[in-house]
Amino acid sequence: MSYEFVTTEKRGNVLLVTMNRPDVYNAVHAPMHNEMDAVWNDFAADEDLWVAILTGAGKAFSAGNDLKYTAQGGKGKAPASGFGGLSMRGDLEKPVIAAVNGFAMGGGFEMALNCDIILAADTAKFALPEVKVGFFAAASGVQLLSRQIGRKPAVDIMLTGRHVMAEEGRELGFVNQVVAPDQLMDAAFAKAAELTAVSPSAIKATKRVLNAMDELDNLHASLQYSRQVIMDLRETEDFKEGVTAFVEKRAPQWKNR
Repeated sequence: MSYEFVTTEKRGNVLLVTMNRPDVYNAVHAPMHNEMDAVWNDFAADEDLWVAILTGAGKAFSAGNDLKYTAQGGKGKAPASGFGGLSMRGDLEKPVIAAVNGFAMGGGFEMALNCDIILAADTAKFALPEVKVGFFAAASGVQLLSRQIGRKPAVDIMLTGRHVMAEEGRELGFVNQVVAPDQLMDAAFAKAAELTAVSPSAIKATKRVLNAMDELDNLHASLQYSRQVIMDLRETEDFKEGVTAFVEKRAPQWKNR
């Protein structure tokens, strides 16, 4: 199937998925959410595909939520499977590798956190900057980052919105490997080759247990609660000011209400 905002390529048992809106740094809007949902649905159902690699076209992995599309009244919402078709998808039993080629901001970082392995170019940059524009990391960033690196370092990143370079991400533990930019895709396919060399049934069984652990931790319920809280946040003056200030490229004037 061909898509407008995503490209896919099959290489043996590996599916390469490339977010393809480079003109807006692969920011995700409603139509792209739904295309990515379809991509992951097809990947899950195809018995000949065992591993996926997710990356971005151009200079960025993904800038996250397309705020300009939102501010301009863009219609639609993310599918039930969540941001990029990944953040609420709790039953995928095949591994996904994030090949982070540039900055991964907000929902872009959250999509990477939902992947099983993160490989990053040494120039890659991560952040959950939602607090700077009146949001919070509601698409699993709060839950996953705190689980993957511990609460204290995660809170520092979430509440300040600061940037984390790839090497610091490796030291913190959410990045598995850092490589030179021109080696990133080779490294991603090499990792995919490692994963396709072992039993796909055993990998599915391992992921089934990991998914069950998330359920025992009430991860899905926590993600649903984040959706409720972000809807409440959307009614605040600070939310409206954050989006407007971002689009107008000025510092926001917070009201705390």
